[in-house]
Amino acid sequence: MSSLSERLTRGSAASPSQVDHARRLVADWQLLADLSFADLTLWVPLQSGAWWCVAQVRPLTAPTSQPEDLVGAEATGVGAEPLVRAHSEERPVTEGEPDWSGASPRRREVIPVRHDGVVVAVLAKDTNLAATRSPSTLELTYLDIAADLSLMVAAGTFPPRMLEDAEMSPRVGDGLVRLDASGHAVYASPNALSAYRRMGLTGDVVGADLAEVTRAASADRVAGEAVAASIGAAVAGRFPEPMDVENDAATMLVRALPLQAPGGEAGALVLVRDVTDVRRRDRALMTKDATIREIHHRVKNNLQTVAALLRLQARRMTEPAARAALEESVRRVASIAVVHETLAGSREDVVEVDDVLDQVLPMLGDVTSVGPAARIQRVGRFGELPAAAATPLVMAVTELLHNAAEHAFDDGSPGTVVLYATRDGDDLEVRVRDDGRGLPPDFGPAASAGLGLQIVRTLVTSELHGTLAMGPPEAGGPGTEAVLVLPGAGRPRR
Repeated sequence: MSSLSERLTRGSAASPSQVDHARRLVADWQLLADLSFADLTLWVPLQSGAWWCVAQVRPLTAPTSQPEDLVGAEATGVGAEPLVRAHSEERPVTEGEPDWSGASPRRREVIPVRHDGVVVAVLAKDTNLAATRSPSTLELTYLDIAADLSLMVAAGTFPPRMLEDAEMSPRVGDGLVRLDASGHAVYASPNALSAYRRMGLTGDVVGADLAEVTRAASADRVAGEAVAASIGAAVAGRFPEPMDVENDAATMLVRALPLQAPGGEAGALVLVRDVTDVRRRDRALMTKDATIREIHHRVKNNLQTVAALLRLQARRMTEPAARAALEESVRRVASIAVVHETLAGSREDVVEVDDVLDQVLPMLGDVTSVGPAARIQRVGRFGELPAAAATPLVMAVTELLHNAAEHAFDDGSPGTVVLYATRDGDDLEVRVRDDGRGLPPDFGPAASAGLGLQIVRTLVTSELHGTLAMGPPEAGGPGTEAVLVLPGAGRPRR
């Protein structure tokens, strides 16, 4: 199935601004479906003369009238007549007789979707007439607001020009308050009343200046003034950002929308959601995240201290072998410290391995056993890996690079070590290739007594659950190539 943008481009919404407008409508139209108690479908005309359904949403407040998936369906002939009329006449069109062809009778209203004076699509509202009953005050209010929003869609003043977060935005069922042109509440749903009661309101919402009521409920004066200004902006016809109102008892998310339908009564719609538990969880997660990052920071500092002590000890050593062993330990400890430094600055338990290697690779030149003749290059990207995989991988890679630079060019001739990384989904293949003298004829990585290769084997097989192979380069030519194959390295460990 193609994306919504691709489907819109195939129809009449050809310009980027028209596509964006239709996308914003689809992102925010659950509100309209719930207020209308109706299924919504978005249609665009094709060059063939048919009409193509590019998006669909069902109401959460009423039974659906369109149980089948209509996205991708085409309408022609009699079935397309209301779509054609709404598009050509640029006004809402309501079918006279109900449609009895489906599982339940339904009535369709078609609304032109206008943007910058141009009708870019049409919106069909299908109401399930089998669920019709004597409407309550709440339902009449919902339908009245839905009618205003539909006229705003036809006029091009809804949806707002900023893309809303559909997941976090309050919904009709969370709590709804309708305001008149002066900002006073003329209706508040039971859930809205409950939300304000949890905020500590003891009086009635209906008849009150909602901006003042909401401001008084906030424990923070600045935040209270901001949310009051937000409600006032909606009454004035603007689309403010959703805002939190918080006190010691509860936290409420407030979203205000202007109701400025042509020929209709001006006012605003305020949706509220009790997000007390959500915000408490968010704060708990932020505290946990900050604690974990502080731990990584302290581990990094401790490792750098250990590396500094080892470096001082190495300078005092007169035995070359002992000094080399300590310098290798410095390099290994420093590599781990860089990983923890990256984690200390990240909000996720993942590591951008390329950034770590960019810091680690220059360290190899600081080790006296690596001659200046060895040039290290990196090709390809490792990408992000979970911290559990990043630390052993960085250590294994640096060991292989160090071994190649140290042993492949012992005759002093210039040479190059190239680090290749290839990602295939979660799988990772790493190659360390040099153009040096090659491996001895009787060499086997599994039987090697070198500490560096023993560390690599342990890390690859035990920590990364991968495989290690060494031999002549697959592409031919002189030198040696070490290949690490790490299946599933990019998947989080459980």
